[in-house]
Amino acid sequence: MKRSSTYRKLTVFTLAVLFFSCQKYYDPTEFINEDDALASESDVETATIGTYAVLKNAAYVRSGHFLMEYPGDAVAQGQSSADDLTRAYRYTHINTSDHCANFWSQAYKVIAAANKVIAFVPNEASEGLRQLKGENLFLRAMMHFNLVRIFGRPYPQNNGDNPGVPILREGLSDEEAETLSRSSVKDVYDFVISDLLQAAELMNQPKNNSFASKEVAYALLARVYLYKEDQANAIKYADLVINSNRYTLRQGSEYASYFRAQPDDNQETIFAIRHTKVEDRAMSSIGSMYFSGDVSGNPMGQGVSGWAEIYASKKYYDFLNQHPEDLRNSFITPYVVNGELQYNQKLTPVTPMYYVNKYSLQEGLINLSSPVYLRLAEMYLIRAEANAKENNVEAALADVNLLRTRAGLPYAALYTPERLAAAGKTVLDAVLEERWLELAFEGHRAYDLFRNNRSMVRNYPGTHSLNNTPTTDLHQEVKPTDNRVVFYIPQAEINRNSALQQNP
Repeated sequence: MKRSSTYRKLTVFTLAVLFFSCQKYYDPTEFINEDDALASESDVETATIGTYAVLKNAAYVRSGHFLMEYPGDAVAQGQSSADDLTRAYRYTHINTSDHCANFWSQAYKVIAAANKVIAFVPNEASEGLRQLKGENLFLRAMMHFNLVRIFGRPYPQNNGDNPGVPILREGLSDEEAETLSRSSVKDVYDFVISDLLQAAELMNQPKNNSFASKEVAYALLARVYLYKEDQANAIKYADLVINSNRYTLRQGSEYASYFRAQPDDNQETIFAIRHTKVEDRAMSSIGSMYFSGDVSGNPMGQGVSGWAEIYASKKYYDFLNQHPEDLRNSFITPYVVNGELQYNQKLTPVTPMYYVNKYSLQEGLINLSSPVYLRLAEMYLIRAEANAKENNVEAALADVNLLRTRAGLPYAALYTPERLAAAGKTVLDAVLEERWLELAFEGHRAYDLFRNNRSMVRNYPGTHSLNNTPTTDLHQEVKPTDNRVVFYIPQAEINRNSALQQNP
């Protein structure tokens, strides 16, 4: 892996301010020499804001979404696309994937920029500087964790003793950074946990959900420990977030409009990649792949306001609609004309056009969204899964039922051990199904299945059928041990750094 120029130059903001609907937008367009970059707390703050800004780059946020969400079974691709996202959906990976190259490059840019602050600020610095160092430690941990999820096998496979990704620490020389090999999955997890623990210790300033704070670090720790199968620590850190009283579950109509409101005011969101009104990405947004319609949320045909090529799968939609009153139906907008559901005719059999609006209609703009990375509902689900695996049945079901009640389901739809037994389900089955319902389209499903040694089963219309003979065969099963559950390391990175080992 060769260090990008961002490792040698530190991103900062040109403080050119554009006024739009009372919003301020700072465009990250300038670089300063690293020798002169940091001299004061103000410099560190400016540099840190610049590092957050890199997350908004489409090469990170959009490509990352495709790689994390499209391998799941809540989505259905209605037609083949020239965009490499088709391969992410169909599991036909190549080592020259644009989205893998984009994500790899942007993630290491964030890490490189964070490393400058981490190296500059001593742990005994002022409270303000300690906070900023903690935020950069969080960003570095988040990047390494997302990288190892995409390019490394699930931790439970061989107890983390599989190739992960290079660990880019602060203070490495150019030669060292350019010849890094892949650390094991276990070593990457250990590094991420160490960064998050230190970040939590350093951060003591409450900030809004666009920035890291102590509770944000705790939330990511809960997720990392869950993925590592460390149930006790997953429960511990989920508890710390839940009991902090900083966050509350949105209820009723506020929940139904969760992703449309002003993100800063959302008390359920723990951390989001904030996009303001001047940062509407239009047809290049995440939401444009899921939705096409007007500002009122009324659906229209493909290409009106978005490409609308990725739908909620029939499998997901049918499962959700076992309870039509479920408020999570608010996040699905079936494309209906004169009372008739429309189908994408470019496949055989045709694909029902169930638009998804989780990435649309923020603050009244069709394609604006601030992708949510961590939210309180996930903390309850983390705690539920960990308790299920510890055989704490009542505790696990209490958290699942809390979310089902919040979604508007009646008492008869809540889980009891007796009802689960009658349905032939385990407590873990119930938790994973609730994660699927609650966190759909947020980049969790494939990881939830594979890390629990479960197959990805697609038995609904979508372009995955084009992998099969005949192409009308809808069934696709990807086993957790298949090579294709992880993506190839970008070949361009291997060409620059022969120490990198390619995934099989």
